[in-house]
Parts: sequence; structure tokens; C-alpha cells
Amino acid sequence: GNQRNTHIGLYDLQTKQNEHLYMFERDLHIISCSVNNERTLLAVSFRQYTEEARVSRLLQSVSKYLTLLIEIQPINNVRVLKAVDSCVRVQFLYPVEDRNTSTESRLLLVSEDKYIEQFDIRVVAEEHKVVIQNSGQLPRARVADDLVWAQWDMMEQRLFYIVPKESRSTLKCVQFYPDENFNSILESHLDISVNDTQLKLVNFGYDYCQDQDVASKSLNLQVFTSKAGGLCVCCSLASDIPDEIMYSIYFLHKGYNKTFTVSLERTESHQLKEVAFMNLDYYVAAYLPGQFLHLLNIQHPDLPCYSLFLTGEDARIDMLQNCSIQSPLMSTVLDCHVGSMYAVSISDSALLQFLQNSKRDSERLAALHCALLYFRHTEDLEMQIIWWISDNLSTCHSFDPIQEFIIASLYCRMCPETHDLDKLLPYTSLLDWIGIIPGVTCATDIISLPVLEFQNSKGFWEKLNSNLESVKYAEPHLHYHSNVLRREWRNILIVLLLCSFGDFCLFINQREERTTTVYLRNIFENAKKVLSYLDTWYSEERLVPLFQEEDYEQQLLMGLMVAQLKDHLMRHLQYVGKKKIDQIVLDYVANLLNLVHRILKEVWRRYQLHSCIFCFDERGSVGEFAVFHIMSRILEAANGMCMPLPPGFHTLHLGLGVRCLPLHTLLHYIDHGVLHLTETGVRKLLKDLDNTEKNEKLKFSIVMRLPEALGQKVRQFWNHPTNANFIARKYVKLLLEKLGNRQCSRPVPERLSVPVEFLPLNYLSNMLADIENQDVHPYENQDHVNVRFVEETALKHTMNLLGLKYS
Repeated sequence: GNQRNTHIGLYDLQTKQNEHLYMFERDLHIISCSVNNERTLLAVSFRQYTEEARVSRLLQSVSKYLTLLIEIQPINNVRVLKAVDSCVRVQFLYPVEDRNTSTESRLLLVSEDKYIEQFDIRVVAEEHKVVIQNSGQLPRARVADDLVWAQWDMMEQRLFYIVPKESRSTLKCVQFYPDENFNSILESHLDISVNDTQLKLVNFGYDYCQDQDVASKSLNLQVFTSKAGGLCVCCSLASDIPDEIMYSIYFLHKGYNKTFTVSLERTESHQLKEVAFMNLDYYVAAYLPGQFLHLLNIQHPDLPCYSLFLTGEDARIDMLQNCSIQSPLMSTVLDCHVGSMYAVSISDSALLQFLQNSKRDSERLAALHCALLYFRHTEDLEMQIIWWISDNLSTCHSFDPIQEFIIASLYCRMCPETHDLDKLLPYTSLLDWIGIIPGVTCATDIISLPVLEFQNSKGFWEKLNSNLESVKYAEPHLHYHSNVLRREWRNILIVLLLCSFGDFCLFINQREERTTTVYLRNIFENAKKVLSYLDTWYSEERLVPLFQEEDYEQQLLMGLMVAQLKDHLMRHLQYVGKKKIDQIVLDYVANLLNLVHRILKEVWRRYQLHSCIFCFDERGSVGEFAVFHIMSRILEAANGMCMPLPPGFHTLHLGLGVRCLPLHTLLHYIDHGVLHLTETGVRKLLKDLDNTEKNEKLKFSIVMRLPEALGQKVRQFWNHPTNANFIARKYVKLLLEKLGNRQCSRPVPERLSVPVEFLPLNYLSNMLADIENQDVHPYENQDHVNVRFVEETALKHTMNLLGLKYS
């Protein structure tokens, strides 16, 4: 103040006003202060005199530092808590917000002499004022001794501290409870050298002068926690090599630490300071202004491709241009040099721009996952990512962007719904990644898991304990993988080769007593549930013509995935219940199909395609060819993950292929399984295209490649002499094969519709008529295939060979 008084106030974030708490009538160098939850008590620690003043005044009996406890409602008594020559920090404990006003406050005192103690303070209300009840010395309890580093977590009311033990150090955590005392809840051994280090305090207030004095001799270390039960220790290390920065991240919830060594591109010795660490919930950031910004995924730090390493202009954080930085709260940074607090977040526009401009797979993959994880699934963000994928299908060499988009999007959509689901669902299609981050080396070391001691604790400690249990049971093996699904799918495909899909359904209906058949029926029922569930999502007309036909093969794969994923979750989530797991699996598979539809819908809009492209008498546009290429890559991605596709996908893909590809390329794609011949697609092609020479060549090529069962169904829709000849020959062959060694009665001449003097044809016609009388019908559902049809076809064929006219 103007009178050289020292005022203490409390800033209200809501009203953006200062509430005056107390005033000292002299200019003090305050080290630390804290107010209790009821704002009735104030604890203050300050420096009384400088060392020079003490010597000059010969005040040897006066302590250098003083810690006071002040009654401030109204201003009343002042009690001395500490009068010592070592610096003291003060911190009131805060109970839960919904607790009623308490008559007891607890205060932590952190001494520069490397100990922490707790004071219990009881107050009583007397004549509209609050006074301390304890007439004598306040009860106290020792919390920690011999510590070299401590950090206060103000939001969760817990204290982390490090105690040196022989060649390594031990990290401990004390949890303070609203209605209890405190418990030591965590202990973890760290390979961090703490010899000859001075005490470093984090989040106990900031004393610029003191921290400048001890910065070079203390640990640059912070502990970060995440909502998902992540516990990270970030530590800056000394390097013997100039122009090199080293730092370690201990992922205690994973059981290993990673030490990074960064070779700086440009170095100015006067600018090099310690690495600053920031907590961004899903990420831990290591930041060196002007050099780099390293974002590390807390949940999945095992693959380096999930670490986003930025340099140059990309690594710049607005307003933070020096390293005097602390992260006292999640997504919050305190610039100690200027005394300003900032909210820090990842810019979605900057991230997308970085994704679009990146040239390295490591950057693209990390940025893609960061966008999906950090911003979840917003419509606009997904659209921009899909557009980026459609432009970069051939530029990503070490990963498939479609696979990563689908798997990561499913993970981000599903995992927040159920506890422990993040340990069971896949978060990437990559089993390993051999890429490198230029200029950065990483060494991984296995560390001992922390020891937890708690009872009935919810929230963070419960989630951390769940993470540690997963590590003990080899967490990577807990994630669902498509290998089992792929094996089962191949086995079922062998059965499918024996009959058409329609006959397969009939086969199921006729053989219900068999166990295999019941299993397959259940699989189809699973698929029907998924598709009916999806129908409730789409109220308006779909832009992309999907989900509009039966696709037994995709339904079978769909239902099989439901069954396999359900079995996987039931093994590990028994406590959730079968009904809940059924819903999770249903959501997962439905969201998977919806994501494929979402990709196609966005590229459909981008290239301005019509809602229907099944007009085979026109050539495809440039946009249709681009969409055809994207669909081919979606199919490749689905095959790689053994993933079902929406019914109608193959028909749509075939339609685009017929419109866009020359015949030899089209047939090449069919022969190599890129294009699948579906009943709907082939039937429409045979019916819609006229019999010009070019179209006949296309139709013949398609018909000759049809599987036998499918060919029997669709050939009848092509009204062409050669096709009729083929059907007649096939009919006769099947009749004779089914007849076998059966004896036939004498042919009946009256069955002939047209008298023919060609005796072999007369005999064949009569024999076929007799076989039909004996109910040996290979084409039971095709009435137009009969003896008359065969007879007429044979006559036409014979007359053509003889060069005669037939009428």
C-alpha cells in the first residue's frame, strides 16, 4: 500500500474482486499464507529481518522467520506457531465442498529443515466472533521427515514427497481425508539421485528469491495424476553433453519409465534452462521454450508414435516464453516470473493444421490420435479428419489411417461409459511401431510397481489400483484382438462354400437340432439386433445407399464379432453384468458400422455424388472414381482388421467399379477379391444393360466368374440365347447326375410340345420328361427351366449349327 503496509487479500474468481483479509502495518517479505475454508483463520509465514539487519542491530535473539496464526473474523488474536531461522510454508487443509461449517481446521507446516507437521485447530464462536479454543499449545502430528522434495495436490488434498534411501529414493503419498486424520497410501522406489540436494517444494506458493537460490541444487520434478488413474513422475536430468537435454517420465501406473534425450538444433547457452512439465490430463507435456514441446500420452505411452514431438513454431505456447513455469492444477500453468496463471489447452485448429502439413508418419499418427482423444468426436473435427484421410491414403507408409481412425474413434466413444473398458478394447491397429522421432532417443526401463495401502477409497486410488492390477496380469494381452475372430471366420467360410447364402439360411432352418446350426442361428440373431439398433439412429433418408439389402456374409461376420467380443468382455467384466455387456457390444459393433457409413457420407458430400449411382449405362465421373478408390482402401482396412462392413457396401463398390473401370481392370479387381460380385449388383447389371457387343462382353465376363450357387440365381434374369443355352445344358447335366442309377420308365411321346424327327432329341426329351415325372428337380424354384425350355433351346442350337431357320 501507499503507507508501506502489507495487505493480504483473497481473489474471487466469480466476482473478479479481492476480499480483504488482513493488514500488517509494515512492509513485509511474506513467504507463504493460507486461509481456512470458513475464512476465519489466516496462517502467514514471513521473513522478519534480513541477515544484514540482524548483524547491524545485534538482534541475535530474534528469529529470522516467523509463522503466525491469526483470527480474522473479526480481527482478534494473533498466535505464533513458529519462530525459527528456517523458512516455513503454510497450507490449510480443505474438506469436501458440501460439508457443513466445521469447528476444526487443520494446517500443514512445511519446514525448510525437511519435515512436515500438521496442526489441529479448534475454534468456538463467541459474541459474533470466532476464537481459537485451544488455550495452550496446539495439538500437532508429524506427517513426514527427512524429505528432499514435496508437492501439494490442492484439488485432491494429498501430499507427495520424496525421502532418500541409500542409492535410490522413495516417493510417498499421504492422503488427507475430510473427517479423518491422514494415511500414507503410496510408496514407490525411484532411480533418482537426491544426494546433496536442497529441499524443493511444489504448489506451496512461490518465492522467487528463494527458488532462484536453490534451483540449481534441487530436484526439477513434478508428479501428475489423471482422471483415468494415471500417475506420472516427471524429472529433468543433468547431461554431460552440451546442447543435449535429458528428462525422464516415470509411468508408475504402467510399471516402466522412459528417458528421453533431445539433441537441440540451435543452442544459445544463456537461454537454456530446465525443462518445464505440464499436466494436460490425457497428456504430460515437457516444454523448453524456443526448442521443443513434447506431448506424451499418459494412457498409452508404450508406443512412441503416441508422443507428439513439436519443434520450431509448432512448439510455441502463446504467452509462455520462459521456463519459470509450474503446473499447479490440471491444464493450468503458473508463470512464476510474471506472476500470472494461464489455462493451457491444445488448439484444435493448430492441431489439424499440423496434421495436414506433417510429412512424417510419426507426426501424422500422433496428431491423429491426439485429435480423436483430446477433442472426442465432434462432427466438424471428424469431417476434417476424414477429408485429410481421403487425401493421404497413399502417403502414410507405416500405418493405415482408416484403420487408426476407426479403432481410435471407437475407443474414445466407448471407454468413458464403463470403468476398466479401456483395458479391454483395442486403441490402435498397430501391434508394434518401428518409426523414429528425428533428434530424439528413448530408453525404456522396467520399474517396480508402487505399493498401495488403502481401504474403501474411491476415485483416483481405485482407478490407479485397477491399472496396477492390469499390469500384473500382462495388460497388452487383455486388449481384444481380431486373431480369434479371424480363425473362426475362416472356419465358417469353409461351410459357406458348400452352399449359397440363401440356401445356407434354409440349411439352418432345416437342421436346428445340430449344435453348430444353433450357434450359427445365434450369430445371425446378433447381426439382426445390430442392424435393427442402427435403424433407430437413421431417421432421415440416407445419402449413401447402404443398409438397403441383405448381405448374409457381412451379417455373419457382424454377428460373429458380437459373439467374440461378448465372450472377451465376459471373462474380465463379470461384475458389470450380462445385460450391460450385451449393450456395450451392441454399441461397439453398431458404432463401427456407423463410422464406415460416416466416412462414405463425408466423401459423398465432398465429391457431390448423387444418392444413387446404379445407372450402368453412363461412365463414372472423376468424383466417383475418387470415392471408388477410397472404398477400395476401406475394404483393405476392413480385411486387415477382420471387420464387418455395412450391408450394401460391396454392391455400391461394384456399381462404382463398373462405371469407372475399363473391362480388363474391372475383371482384374474381381479376380483378386477387391470387388465382390453380389446378387443385387449382378442382377441389376444383367437386367439394366442392353445386349450390345460391349455390354455382352461385360455380362459374359461377369457371369463366368459367378460362384455356382449365385450363378443359378441371377442367370435367369439375363434374356440372351447363349445364356439360355448354358442354363439348358446345366439343367440337363444336373438332371442326369441326380438320376444316377435309377431306372426310368418308357418315355411318353405325348409330352413333346413340338414333334421332331431328330430321334436323339426325341429320346432325350422323353427321358427328361420321365425324370421330371419322378420328381427329380434340380431347379425346384425356377419354373421356366423345364423339358420344354430344354427342347426349344436344343432345337434352336441345332438349327443354328445346320444354318437353317427356326420358327
